[in-house]
Amino acid sequence: MANKLTLDARLVLRAALAGTVLQLILAAAGHLTPWVVIHLFLFGRAMLSATAGYLYGLIHGRGYGSGALGGAIAGGLCVVPGLAVSVLLGDSPAAAVSTGTGISILTGAVGGAFGQMGAILRRMGL
Repeated sequence: MANKLTLDARLVLRAALAGTVLQLILAAAGHLTPWVVIHLFLFGRAMLSATAGYLYGLIHGRGYGSGALGGAIAGGLCVVPGLAVSVLLGDSPAAAVSTGTGISILTGAVGGAFGQMGAILRRMGL
């Protein structure tokens, strides 16, 4: 039997919404504090996208491929508004949108796979 990739659009949007709120908070913090722009923007954006992917994979829990796919979508969706705000405020260059989105899609996929692992551990009672 082949394992089919399933995607729950509602969960993707919920995970992306949670990540978007956090990304916008990061963009606001970066605008108010230059230290955040220098030291936290790239890593913070990637980790927030990974967190959105993790949330999707943890809640969906229907396979590593599905978790990675939904996590990649959630991670990519959540970073775009934060990047757009940062570019409009002049805290990031416009080229950061494509690079940051690509990185966030990748980290969202990894987060989704780890979320699936978390779902398995939760089912085991660990």
